[in-house]
Amino acid sequence: MMEEARYNQLVAMVFKRMLAAADAIDPDLLEAESTGDMLTLTARSREKCIVNTQRAVKQIWVAGRGQGIHFNYDEASGTWQDDKARGMELFRFVADVVHDISDVDFIYPS
Repeated sequence: MMEEARYNQLVAMVFKRMLAAADAIDPDLLEAESTGDMLTLTARSREKCIVNTQRAVKQIWVAGRGQGIHFNYDEASGTWQDDKARGMELFRFVADVVHDISDVDFIYPS
């Protein structure tokens, strides 16, 4: 299993990248709030996408589209992939949920 320090570093990078994408969007359309281990993205409609750490199992959990998906970090590809091997990637999934709830593009900085 991944070491705690590595997990913390990866999660910090995920949250930083997602917050940067949210900051580029008009806050009247999408609001981002980060508190500890949770990032909440709230659309004008009050619908939410919640990104949360799952420290005990070294995962990131995302609630959106009426479901909760767990993502594991894949060292080989350098990406966060869903734990059920359905081919969902964390950043793409969150971008799709944000688009669904706010009708805006969630574009991550390089």
